[in-house]
Amino acid sequence: MEHAEPALAVSDLNVEIVGENGAFPVVSEMSLSVRPGETVCLVGESGCGKSMTALSLLRLLPDSARVASGSIRIHGEDFLAMDQRRVEDFRGDQIAMIFQEPLTALNPVLTIGEQIAESVRQHRKVGKREAFARAVKCLELVQMPDPERRARQYPHELSGGMRQRAMIALALACEPKIIIADEPTTALDVTVQAQILGLIADLQKRLGTAQILITHDLGVVAEIADRVIVMYAGRRVEECSVYELFDNPLHPYTIGLMGAVPHRAGGIVSARLTDIPGTVPPLWDLPKGCAFAPRCPGASARCLEERPPFIEKTPGHFAACWEHDNG
Repeated sequence: MEHAEPALAVSDLNVEIVGENGAFPVVSEMSLSVRPGETVCLVGESGCGKSMTALSLLRLLPDSARVASGSIRIHGEDFLAMDQRRVEDFRGDQIAMIFQEPLTALNPVLTIGEQIAESVRQHRKVGKREAFARAVKCLELVQMPDPERRARQYPHELSGGMRQRAMIALALACEPKIIIADEPTTALDVTVQAQILGLIADLQKRLGTAQILITHDLGVVAEIADRVIVMYAGRRVEECSVYELFDNPLHPYTIGLMGAVPHRAGGIVSARLTDIPGTVPPLWDLPKGCAFAPRCPGASARCLEERPPFIEKTPGHFAACWEHDNG
């Protein structure tokens, strides 16, 4: 996997929202790559830019947002330079997304089977009967109980876990090379969450899919990630392998997130959880220096005045923090 070419390569991506008082950044200088069969997790608090990054990767940004600069390449092709028709050919076929809330992402007036079959017809140019048969097969693939019956039901007739399975089936219907999963287990109980994560991992292994998983749950990260990118206020603050993240976190924000994860010994929480004081600054009014400095217990005058560069601190481990400055 180390020698495979990236399925998706993003370089210096900048996304901004345009309002009445001008534009302000919501994602800044984002670069990432994900290879076939690899899972890269984007981690951070709500509002840190994870979902806006994901939407920009599919060119599904809301009208008020735009990609200001940067590049997105899918198997070497410039995704941002494509015309709309070519983009629609890529979506679902080369790259697909599992949305956070399937009840709002799925069309309420079409059956589950019709929605999956529509995607199959668009990308595989097959007849209605064959497309519907493929839809049922996809539901069977994601272990949907009684797939033939569920294919003829509407989203509101399914449970939360079943809707999420239907959302995954829709995303995988044309076997895309890249999957972006935005909080795919949000609001699901622990049992269903484990089933969904196991399902995604199994399908990824069989299809060799590259995956970007967006989550705030470090337990999920520990279970399925290969590499992790921690985001704060629209920027990367740390990137490394999942093992390095848990063994040797460098950025104070990452350390704060780790401190908020319960650690159990013999069924008992072993230590008091820590919290990160303060709140995430608004993206239209970021501090002059490091965006995390006002909340950081170890912030210096330099942190308040200068934004630290995102650089390699140890082999394969990147962070943006003056405390670990090795230059």
